[in-house]
Amino acid sequence: MYTIQTLNKIAAAGTKRFDTAAYTITDTAENPDAIMVRSAAMHDMTFGSNLLAIARAGAGTNNIPVDRCAEAGICVFNTPGANANAVKELVLTGLLLSSRKIPQAIAWAHSLEHEEGIAKLVEKGKSQFAGPEIKGKTLGIIGLGAIGALVANAAIALGMQVVGTDPFLSVGAALRLNPAVKIVKDSDGVFAAADYLTIHVPFNNDTKGMINAETIAKMKDGVRVLNYARGELVNDDDMLAALASGKVTCYCTDFPNEKTCNAEGIIATPHLGASTPESEENCASMAAEELISYLETGNIRNSVNLPNAEMQAIGNKVCILHKNVPNMIAAVTAVAGTAGVNIENMVNASRKSYAYTMLDIPETVTDAMLDQIRAIDGVIRVRLIAK
Repeated sequence: MYTIQTLNKIAAAGTKRFDTAAYTITDTAENPDAIMVRSAAMHDMTFGSNLLAIARAGAGTNNIPVDRCAEAGICVFNTPGANANAVKELVLTGLLLSSRKIPQAIAWAHSLEHEEGIAKLVEKGKSQFAGPEIKGKTLGIIGLGAIGALVANAAIALGMQVVGTDPFLSVGAALRLNPAVKIVKDSDGVFAAADYLTIHVPFNNDTKGMINAETIAKMKDGVRVLNYARGELVNDDDMLAALASGKVTCYCTDFPNEKTCNAEGIIATPHLGASTPESEENCASMAAEELISYLETGNIRNSVNLPNAEMQAIGNKVCILHKNVPNMIAAVTAVAGTAGVNIENMVNASRKSYAYTMLDIPETVTDAMLDQIRAIDGVIRVRLIAK
């Protein structure tokens, strides 16, 4: 019986995927086997010895101590693409809101409630909210992953020109892009071309504050900037200065704070990117499937801190999380040889400092053999998934 702890309200589409005969779902577990989380902050949490995995029902994992988890042999998953359509639709909304001054126009229309002759006032005052059409304009996209690609294709369908860049663009992602999307080698090419700029990259040390005074200076005068990825990607002080100078016409953010929530030229929404029933269900379902697969088969898919690896085992599967160091495979296979068992199949994958090895062993795997593998220097965690 596995215990799954939920730190936030998780859509039933996800929790109902767990077989109640094999899983207990609770929000009060003291030492769960796995955790499902959305936005709850986990950096100050102490993890029990049973914890094998954490699944984030969403894309960003900055609320999870992923490096500390890797050191402890805890696999952290996210759900890439599950909320992509929801974010794409909000980005398109931002494009239109920023162009046509729609929030300001709505607020002004509401202010006429107690005036006489509203229809005449509307005709007289509407010119102050005039704005350009997006058709024929250039949308620059930094990051062409699941969300960025959908945004790019939708913008092409709306008659925009699209210029994008992504240093990690996979072949599969490239094939999903409309051929009309122009790919350039770096962000500078996007900054120079964009009438509208949208960013779709993860937040990390390399991307923190990537939209700042220096990069804004490379953009067109009057550019409109959209950030539905992570608030920390934009330097708020530099953005406010660019808005005040007119360099940036409008900044749309889904991450308002004390500086940006009511600032002139900023359209702030309260982190609505994935706030659709469909998105929450998709994310919860994918997170549940990732946990079920890992707990029951040892296979890793969509991990953010450990290598992805899958193997269909015929016999018993020994799953070993270890440091990515020389001679580890030799040491593990030597233990198997000493124990007199045959390795029918083996998979090994690495990710930076960490590696994952799975052994398919048709014979009985003893506790003594597992303990010998655990004793190898650099081994972090060993699991047996019996046939």
